[in-house]
Amino acid sequence: MPIVTSTEMFKRAYKEGYAVGAFNVNNMEIIQGITEAAAECKSPIILQASAGARKYTGPVYMMKLIEAAEAETGLPICVHLDHGEDFEICKSCIDSGFTSVMFDGSKHSFEENIRLTAEVVKYAHDRGVVVEGELGKLAGIEDDVNVSAEDASYTRPDEVEEFVARTGVDSLAIAIGTSHGAFKYKPGQKPQLRFDILEEVSRRLPNFPIVLHGASSVTPEYVAEINANGGNIPDAIGIPEDMLRQAAKSSVCKINIDTDLRLAMTAGVRTHVLNNPANFDPRKYLTAGRDNIRALVTHKIRNVLGSVDKI
Repeated sequence: MPIVTSTEMFKRAYKEGYAVGAFNVNNMEIIQGITEAAAECKSPIILQASAGARKYTGPVYMMKLIEAAEAETGLPICVHLDHGEDFEICKSCIDSGFTSVMFDGSKHSFEENIRLTAEVVKYAHDRGVVVEGELGKLAGIEDDVNVSAEDASYTRPDEVEEFVARTGVDSLAIAIGTSHGAFKYKPGQKPQLRFDILEEVSRRLPNFPIVLHGASSVTPEYVAEINANGGNIPDAIGIPEDMLRQAAKSSVCKINIDTDLRLAMTAGVRTHVLNNPANFDPRKYLTAGRDNIRALVTHKIRNVLGSVDKI
């Protein structure tokens, strides 16, 4: 099956009440772990790369690794740019074979966000590529995205119709209480998603795919494993998975997962190295990391996204 856009994925996800996982990739082992899990679960997936990940791996290597995964598994895979900050990075990804790009204009004024997003949409649509836009600002840190809690802001539902109509975007990332990175909450603070905002956005944009960024929700098992091996991660570091599943049953068609993958990969490598200090074969410790990725993605598909048997 060829690499595809997210259009048909989102149509089915919206209709049947599940979400497609958008998993951030950085190297071969992460791509393998994600796609092996998705193939076993018969789940569609989006493999997404930030500009930083693409620079680290190399644009050609990135696409060839994803093409190899598609050939190996036969999965429908959408290749997506996560948080493109300007027209040039979006254009570069489109020209290199990405089938979807996100232009993140959330740091700009509403009018400037519309103007810049529309430029990306025009270039992308002329080449059969879909575009994700963003309204609202998520707090947290992810690669080059760094927004303080003070600067974060919820999406304003009264802006979404105009934004979608004037830009022509194919999906919209909104801010309802998720955040980038692992350390999301202070001790004793309870996470809370603004489902009232999600419901109002859905009412104003019927049958339109909504995206959640910053939706990592590290399981207690991974927290315990990391802390047992020298980590220092608090229990409440992510959005509860039952909240994400509730969102996936509504208009949320794409849920981004990155931090969970990083922690799972690191935990696997760290545990292997600590338990086998004389074994410095990278094939061994990277295999441990890949196994953790596969297990985590399987868990997300089955228990959060609800996308099992959707291909």
